[in-house]
Amino acid sequence: MNSTQIKEIKELLSVPKKIVLIPHKNPDGDAIGSTLGLRQYLEGLGHNATVISPNEYPGFLKWIPGEEGIIKYDSDTDLATSKIKEADLIFTLDFNDLSRTGIMEQVLANTKTTYIMIDHHQQPSDYATYMYSDVSMSSTCQMIYHFIEKLDDLDKITADIATCIYIGIMTDTGSFRFRSTTSTTHRVVSDLIDKGADNTRIHEKIYDTNTLSRLQLKGVALKNLTVLPEYKTAYITLSQKELDDHNFKKGDTEGFVNIALSIAGIVFAAIFIENRGEKIIKISFRSKGVFSVNEFSRNHFEGGGHHNASGGKSNISLPETVEKFISILPSYKNVLNP
Repeated sequence: MNSTQIKEIKELLSVPKKIVLIPHKNPDGDAIGSTLGLRQYLEGLGHNATVISPNEYPGFLKWIPGEEGIIKYDSDTDLATSKIKEADLIFTLDFNDLSRTGIMEQVLANTKTTYIMIDHHQQPSDYATYMYSDVSMSSTCQMIYHFIEKLDDLDKITADIATCIYIGIMTDTGSFRFRSTTSTTHRVVSDLIDKGADNTRIHEKIYDTNTLSRLQLKGVALKNLTVLPEYKTAYITLSQKELDDHNFKKGDTEGFVNIALSIAGIVFAAIFIENRGEKIIKISFRSKGVFSVNEFSRNHFEGGGHHNASGGKSNISLPETVEKFISILPSYKNVLNP
């Protein structure tokens, strides 16, 4: 995003507007944190700003400042659609293709207004009027901080805004351990703490809220964990029955795939989760080092994301999906065993 574009955006934001902010379908901490943080910044400038999520999100995100004002498109479609149609400006955050909004894709594609995309995933589409895209960034929330910085408004970051931004950075960096965590990321986080983000409380709220059923589901995941040493690969499966038997709620499997990746010698990990409601197998991929799960997912499972973290899906059964996954691995053996 160059200086001319920043100047134009400053002009856009110089008078009150109706603004809508949209995260991707099944939003995570970075998506919710970035939309809520930016919304509160925009409200501080005098704008009428609304966050519209395509659908529900995990319970461990429901304490974030401003969360109670989020409209869910799938359960309040008429209100959400009217907000979108009336918007003078729409921010799309933490995704770079309208298909990532699921059931909202068509209404967004048919809405003619100014779009601003802020995102850190690879291969962005060109739907936005203004695009702030940087795959080197740790998170969209870090980009929100830099976006506000570009507008010369860091002094307008309140404790609540700092909390929202901190959450997205923390969750998308795996608590600051992923390679995308840079010295700049730490300097941003330091400033957020100075501005009022309570890092200990945030970590407890996000990570220390296990239910008994979730811990038992994790036990099932561990039991289903399979290691393929010849490919330095490990994977987990969870069937719909196993989810149902453990009172599954959105977000309960968050981080499970990292358990597989944490095994000594493993460089590629996957989790396959059956979703009968959507008639798909939802897949998460993680890797270490040079192996690109973004390319793997795009090539074989209709997905994408980051170099070391991506998602995908399959329209065949859970056993067939796993069989397909294993059948593909021999062609990557040299990359997985450099």
